[in-house]
Amino acid sequence: MLEQETTTVPTPMWSRVLVWLCLPVVGAALLWGVLLLIDWLPFGGPLNFVRRLPEPWDLVVALGLGAVIGLIFAALVDAESLTVRIGTAEVVLTRPGHRRAVPRGEIAVGFPDRDQLVLLGRNGQELAREPSHLSKQRLRQAFASRGMAWADEDPYLDTYRRWVPGLPDLPDAVFTARQKALDSGDDEDIRELREELGRLGFVVRDEKKRQYFRSVG
Repeated sequence: MLEQETTTVPTPMWSRVLVWLCLPVVGAALLWGVLLLIDWLPFGGPLNFVRRLPEPWDLVVALGLGAVIGLIFAALVDAESLTVRIGTAEVVLTRPGHRRAVPRGEIAVGFPDRDQLVLLGRNGQELAREPSHLSKQRLRQAFASRGMAWADEDPYLDTYRRWVPGLPDLPDAVFTARQKALDSGDDEDIRELREELGRLGFVVRDEKKRQYFRSVG
């Protein structure tokens, strides 16, 4: 029997459909509940305007707003629906609107870092880091079936040091800019500056908005 060319670990389609179906319903139900209780709540804000609408329009608008809020959250959750494809030449990580391919020969090990999947290179450099809610057991089995190394945690975990301003021989401006992005929750800047630090020879991980780093060997 010929070896299967690609091993795929997808986010189950039923899970993605469930997110899109359930979160709008939950959002509508929550906003309806808030509307019913608004007279007893210490806040109202824009919902006071909805409450003053004539029936049944107050209910219709509340349910519609709740459903829209639920759809926004569903889109955010679905954006992290990762699919991992391990082929003979490369490992491809895809999620809606994003694709990253890493040559298989460059990968030394893969491991989960909380809710992310990380691929490291031969010198310990970070090749990829993507949001992932995939089963760690399924990922471990997929890597093993393709003869690739897998670790249950970062193999360099004990080598990280906490970044503080003014440490010698570090790109302090980049670390400082990334700290501001962490504090403000700017995910795009956080990702871009992580990659910039990677190009400069540093791997960074975050703990409660604190940056910890190691240099690449």
